[in-house]
Amino acid sequence: MSRAPRPIVATLCYIRAGGRTLMLHRNKKEGDAHRGKYNGLGGKFEAGESPDECVVREVREESGLNLLDPRLRGVLTFPAFKDGSDWVVFVYTATRFEGRIGDCPEGTLEWVDDGKLLDLPLWEGDRVFLPWLDADRFFSAKFVYREGRLVGHDASFY
Repeated sequence: MSRAPRPIVATLCYIRAGGRTLMLHRNKKEGDAHRGKYNGLGGKFEAGESPDECVVREVREESGLNLLDPRLRGVLTFPAFKDGSDWVVFVYTATRFEGRIGDCPEGTLEWVDDGKLLDLPLWEGDRVFLPWLDADRFFSAKFVYREGRLVGHDASFY
């Protein structure tokens, strides 16, 4: 009996300040599945990490900022997103942080006016869930992509 690959577990954080959100324009790494798109900051768990520990470490590594108040907003699943692996992503927002933004090896960090976020080149599912970050409800959602295109999604809110 063959075993399904282990899911990839990651975090994603949208840092907000003054009506703007810090976004990562993924424009530096060759072979990046997200190349050309804008995304929040985050990445894969390291062994033994909690979601909170992962999001703080990833944001620090990608931006130089130290999060003071990461708030877990929801969980997203992406079945067979890349190379047949399922992804499970813990989604955070943060409004308080320390430090100075540095250089990110994965792309260019940009503060974007909140009203213009949906105008950016984003994954189709991001256009669906980004407005949920403004609601005071926890969400759990599944986004199904085939060949880079969103083919379906469902969500629950708590």
